[in-house]
Amino acid sequence: MKIITYNVNGLRSALSKGLLDWVREADPDVLCLQEIKAGREPLDVSEFEALGYRAYLHPAHKPGYSGVAIFSKQPPKAVVVGCGTECYDLEGRVLRLDFEDFSVLNTYMPSGTSGDERQAFKLEWLRFFREYVRTLRATLPGLVIGGDFNCCQRDIDLHNAKTNQNSPGFTPAERAWFADFLADGFTDAFRHHHGDASGHYSWWTFRSGARARNVGWRLDHLLVDAGLQPRIKAAGHMTDAVHSDHCPVFVELVI
Repeated sequence: MKIITYNVNGLRSALSKGLLDWVREADPDVLCLQEIKAGREPLDVSEFEALGYRAYLHPAHKPGYSGVAIFSKQPPKAVVVGCGTECYDLEGRVLRLDFEDFSVLNTYMPSGTSGDERQAFKLEWLRFFREYVRTLRATLPGLVIGGDFNCCQRDIDLHNAKTNQNSPGFTPAERAWFADFLADGFTDAFRHHHGDASGHYSWWTFRSGARARNVGWRLDHLLVDAGLQPRIKAAGHMTDAVHSDHCPVFVELVI
């Protein structure tokens, strides 16, 4: 079972850059997309369906903003759109598919980079999300969480850690939250497979040739319930995909 998470920075834009050809070649069983920026306008998913995918979308109410989608080859037994809290659901932050032996939760977390108000919103979201996931796990033990977390965990997860100790995405509060979230019983699939390897990022600013120089941040993650850890076969970043300022991240599980 190959699960891929990818912040496409606008689904229509990514499709115009050859996303469908890439999906055909990558051939994920479950594809989680963030920042689809679909708005409330209908999005044509027929080309995904032609590749054998069922499409599930949770766009933000605001046009050209946020939103998540999951494309799955396997029919889920349940689809849950949103998390039940209006301020987050209006922004299209959470979408979940439940299968027989596991569930995939796709999330696009707030960035907090636009100012103090949004950073405060992000920190409140992080507190909410941890409790929300704790509640889910009482009935969904095989949970895989994929998405753009807009957070780095450790110094090795960004190029300029020393100068970004208090930057949104790497504040002490966010780092502490991430450590606590993993301690609740999740495995970072990438770190499980690659240990403490540095220089592996999933987002690069469009400015100053950052991607070519690999000056990036590891913001996109696949976290696997600790009970599924023995089933992790492979995990990594797909840096050759250039439809966005992010790259896809994958995990392969023996299910």
